[in-house]
Amino acid sequence: MSALYDNMVDVIERKVTPIAGKLGQQKYITSIRDGFISALPFMIVGSFMLVFIFPPFSSDTSWGFARAWLDFSKTYREQLMLPFNLSMGVMTIFISVGIAASLAKHHDLEPVTAGLLSLMSFLLVAAPIKDGAISMQYLSGQGIFTAILTAIYSTEVYAFLKRKKVTIKLPPEVPTGVARSFEILIPVLAIILTLHPLNLFVQAETGMILPKAIMSLLQPLVSASDTLPAVLLAVLVCQVLWFAGIHGALIVTGIMNPFWMANLSANQAAMAAGEAIPHIFVQGFWDHYLLIGGVGSTLPLAFLLLRSKAAHLRTIGKMGIVPGFFNINEPILFGAPIIMNPMFFLPFIFVPMVNASLAWFATKFGLVEHVVSLTPWTTPGPIGASWAANWTFAPVVMSLFCMATAAVMYLPFLKAYEKQLLKQELEEEQQQPKTKPIAV
Repeated sequence: MSALYDNMVDVIERKVTPIAGKLGQQKYITSIRDGFISALPFMIVGSFMLVFIFPPFSSDTSWGFARAWLDFSKTYREQLMLPFNLSMGVMTIFISVGIAASLAKHHDLEPVTAGLLSLMSFLLVAAPIKDGAISMQYLSGQGIFTAILTAIYSTEVYAFLKRKKVTIKLPPEVPTGVARSFEILIPVLAIILTLHPLNLFVQAETGMILPKAIMSLLQPLVSASDTLPAVLLAVLVCQVLWFAGIHGALIVTGIMNPFWMANLSANQAAMAAGEAIPHIFVQGFWDHYLLIGGVGSTLPLAFLLLRSKAAHLRTIGKMGIVPGFFNINEPILFGAPIIMNPMFFLPFIFVPMVNASLAWFATKFGLVEHVVSLTPWTTPGPIGASWAANWTFAPVVMSLFCMATAAVMYLPFLKAYEKQLLKQELEEEQQQPKTKPIAV
């Protein structure tokens, strides 16, 4: 067993760690991640408004409070939907600007200018005007991949032209803001002369504008992202990287965020239309069933540590319990430790994978409601699970069940590790020199 573990660690250190390190620092992945993070406050508030507009009550309820809420929502639906439509409904605008601003820093460009150039690029291909009105169809999740691609393309064009000094230079006496405005003129022209003809060509050849064509091409990949194998693979990669001391969640979420947002947008559209909600694997599913207490679902382990016979583990449990409620578990990961600790390798890897399977099938068979809202990742598990699923109760039970499963799986490994620590403590006590009492 020891040889197998040593070989596994050797493979991780020689092959997995260098690749993961490069991915974690890759400018496009980090820029996409930063773009989604910058858009997160708007999307969370927008999701909350959707939950308020569609309260978790039966349409034929006779309870006075619920009936009044439902009637109020129905009467003022259009007015109430406005904050949602201008936040979650146009999420790609925020994401587009955020990605370009982050990528601009890698090229030493001015972030605001790069963000505005990206916004123009995205709107140029994704917001057709008909009868004097801009279509919002692709400003939500359906246009998310187009927003990513146009943000990267526009910023790279801007960086290339500036690097090659293909810009309009004004005398030093001209104010900086004015000089920057003229500097961006040629990149703006280059974007218009490339993206607009491309969009017209794609539309003429396929009958679809660019965002629709991109979604059609990526649809198999989007569909594959919402499967149990995709969930298990994402969890496995995240856990193995974290076990090696690499922030696997940043890498995995950086890759999965576009798919999660596209799926969440489809879920919200289905909810608003009164249709069956189609997708299971979205961020709320990941946060509140698989990462309860943080990566590895370590909140139940923190409770177990509080009752440990080993003083070291009890101390770590006390340090980790409060942050663990808010899904912050670095005290547990590095204090117990779990990172690179062979005693915890199996439960750390398999606890979230088992919970992923349980939550997947529970949702698939209608025992647990689908996620329809974006919630802060620091929301405690059972509360966040209910919030994400429109404040229904079944997700609370599912989250608590996942916590119980995690505790059962961690317990035997904790006992074995505890026994090992107690033995070491006893040996250290026996090795300490005994002092003789001083005669008076």
